Amino acid sequence: MKTVKGGYALYGVLALVAGIVLGIVFSPQVPDAVQPYLPIAVVAALDAVFGGLRAYLDEIFDAKVFVVSFVFNVLVAALIVWLGDQLGVGTQLSTAIIVVLGIRIFGNAAALRRRLFGA
Repeated sequence: MKTVKGGYALYGVLALVAGIVLGIVFSPQVPDAVQPYLPIAVVAALDAVFGGLRAYLDEIFDAKVFVVSFVFNVLVAALIVWLGDQLGVGTQLSTAIIVVLGIRIFGNAAALRRRLFGA
């Protein structure tokens, strides 16, 4: 199992800061066709990030697994929302995805809290 050394984690933080700064400076517009999928993609990405943080603290983090999980979560969530839109039940499927991913995020957050604070 691979672990990330402290120096490599700095690259991720720097990339995050650079992305936030670029987003603020250029203020990109989201196309109308993508807008229904963006909130679901953000929640799916947050699920992968919290899972990655948990794996990092448990010292079982693998960068390949994280990247695949991140991309796969976003794509599957977007695909389910698209399929729901095609079937005319997009709102119900979006809600289901948010509930499932929300449960996973809060589960990972609770594990992080227990690991960091022993509570």
